[in-house]
Amino acid sequence: MLTLRDLAKLADANEAALDHPIADFAIGDRVFDTDSEPVVMGVVNLSRDSTYRESIAPTRKDAVRRARIMYEQGAHVVDIGAESSRADAGRATAENQIASLMPVIEELSDAGVPTSIESYELEVIRAGLAAGAAVVNLTGTKDELAIYEAVGSHGASLVMCFTPGETVRDGLDVQIAADPIPALMEHFGPRIEAARKCGVNSVAIDPGLGFFYGSRVGPIRKAQHQAQVLLHSFRLRPLGVPVCQITPHAFDIFQEEFRTAEGVFTVLASLGGVGVLRVHEVPRVVASLTMMHTVGVDLPESSD
Repeated sequence: MLTLRDLAKLADANEAALDHPIADFAIGDRVFDTDSEPVVMGVVNLSRDSTYRESIAPTRKDAVRRARIMYEQGAHVVDIGAESSRADAGRATAENQIASLMPVIEELSDAGVPTSIESYELEVIRAGLAAGAAVVNLTGTKDELAIYEAVGSHGASLVMCFTPGETVRDGLDVQIAADPIPALMEHFGPRIEAARKCGVNSVAIDPGLGFFYGSRVGPIRKAQHQAQVLLHSFRLRPLGVPVCQITPHAFDIFQEEFRTAEGVFTVLASLGGVGVLRVHEVPRVVASLTMMHTVGVDLPESSD
């Protein structure tokens, strides 16, 4: 059971990391101090294989409509993808991804809705940036230097996901360490430096809460690990950049109320100092963030 004493112990043991400054995160011309205003990244999937069924848009028109609704609900940017990250899902060629994604990104860009493109394919990312994407959500390490250069040349921001293989689709069965933070520091450190050298000025890192668990990790254990990483996210602050985390839905715990799970995990993410939240349930997450920023005010004195 999580208690206030647990949180106090975690903060005390990592005081230096807790106070370490991090860079701002940009979405187009807007710059966010994510400590005071976390970025909310809504998700729209064009692949029917995507795990979160409620995020799937069957057509271009549906994708644009849903992205515009998310933006009005409080999302600062909408992440658009055309291939599921599931290892067992069907593959989409770069050509098919470009054909699906570019009309959506172009229409949303013309409407003033900032977009992020999710991919690990260099050609898809280049096309997305040319179409107006403000952020690249990079789910791989292949061609990474060329991708960094493309992001830097467009003045876009980069979210780099934890991918121990070449792509998130590799289906690796990664052993979860009791404390995953050191391995994440080792993974991201040189990549942040490489991205900076390629001209990328705005970076966030994603520890990859939804990936690489394999059949050995049951759903309850997975949710426990995800909660732990959310709360420990601030320990990655010495890397100097914001942390991006997806908000889990933990179906085996929440079951028919799974759509409320993201609001609950947002509380843990907020406590853990997550700066960019990648979410499917935008209004629930925005409400939870509003609540977390409200409860910190001084309580009025009792009239008794």
